[in-house]
Amino acid sequence: MPIVEMKVPVIGESVTEVTLSQWLVKEGDIVEIDQSICEFESDKATLEFPAEAAGKITFKANEDDDLEIGALVATIDTDAAGDAPAPKADAPAEKKEEAPAKETEAKAEVETPAEKADVAAPAAKSDSYAAGHASPAAGKILSEKGVDAKDVKGTGRDGRITKDDAVKASAAPAKEAAPAKSAPAPKASTPSGTYSREERTEKMSRMRRTIAKRLVSAKNNTAMLTTFNEVDLSNLMALRKQYQDKFVERYGVKLGFMSLFSKACATVLMEMPDVNAFINGDQLIYHDYADISIAVSTPTGLVVPPIHNVESMNFAEIELAIKAVAKKARDGSLTMDEMTGGTFTITNGGVFGSMLSTPILNEPQSAILGMHNIIQRPVAVNGEVVIRPMMYLALSYDHRVIDGSSAVTFLVKVKNLLEDPTAMLLGI
Repeated sequence: MPIVEMKVPVIGESVTEVTLSQWLVKEGDIVEIDQSICEFESDKATLEFPAEAAGKITFKANEDDDLEIGALVATIDTDAAGDAPAPKADAPAEKKEEAPAKETEAKAEVETPAEKADVAAPAAKSDSYAAGHASPAAGKILSEKGVDAKDVKGTGRDGRITKDDAVKASAAPAKEAAPAKSAPAPKASTPSGTYSREERTEKMSRMRRTIAKRLVSAKNNTAMLTTFNEVDLSNLMALRKQYQDKFVERYGVKLGFMSLFSKACATVLMEMPDVNAFINGDQLIYHDYADISIAVSTPTGLVVPPIHNVESMNFAEIELAIKAVAKKARDGSLTMDEMTGGTFTITNGGVFGSMLSTPILNEPQSAILGMHNIIQRPVAVNGEVVIRPMMYLALSYDHRVIDGSSAVTFLVKVKNLLEDPTAMLLGI
């Protein structure tokens, strides 16, 4: 058939709807097979949608439309595949300079900036919509860093700015962007003493909408309670200080608090299966493994990729796994499989300065541990007041699955392991 229908593909078992966040071509363009024509934003990631055939494209959906799996996105007239516009008569050299997209991308890492500009220039003329245009994820990264997209050289197809471009470019243009930030300062207060009261309206991203729905569901559909305790991290910090250099030398990664907390929780979860269980209708599902979900903050929202079988891993393996998923989460490159699972969650609000909080459950899990910042506080030890590095711990749990006594016992056991890390290392 000369007309090929482009429909939203199956992305994952749990994904039933996506948002068309951005068209990467223009209406009526001649596209090539496998060329990315648009970007979809699912609940957890941003995905490019490649053309299934070469030809003239006609849009059947608009940007920001919510589309169900199988919905029609565009049609491609394959009879028009050979109707690509010829090069201008007054610029025959441009056709010669143009390189196939794949060749341009392959050279991107070795070409000088000047050479990249020469290659990108024809693309910019032939497709001004795509050239210098940032993907949603890249745009948010640039916005966070205060970098103007026009100051970033895109290495994607037709000069588009990729997430990797945004991450690499964010640091360098920061100084140039600084004066632009300071320029609007006088608007805050006019000579008459009035202040700016501008407003803007933005559609919530699909990830933000999903986060909102999940949090409301957890709040409304679980019997959630939180129990608190505090932990003295003196011995843990001394252990890290004593062995940090050797650990880095051997494994190439630092021994962080997250791996120590993950291992402590996994150890206790194996002793207390109720805290590691799910509700499924009228049944409880128990797990003989501990998949610890680690909350990671990204430019598009909070994600909680799991580290599998933490109970069987050593500290170096946990650290390397956490580092890998955190990088993928911030780059937006996590797969659906890497986002699935988890029997228990740890979130560290302390990195943002939180002293105390009540974390919300990550359904269908029944418990989540909240870490907080470490503060030097006076505490009583053996009848004397001493200064110790203290952290408040918060365990939110589903009371339908976990009794209050079990929750308190779990948190006390985790506290004891953290205060005596040698016992955790020896497995006693």
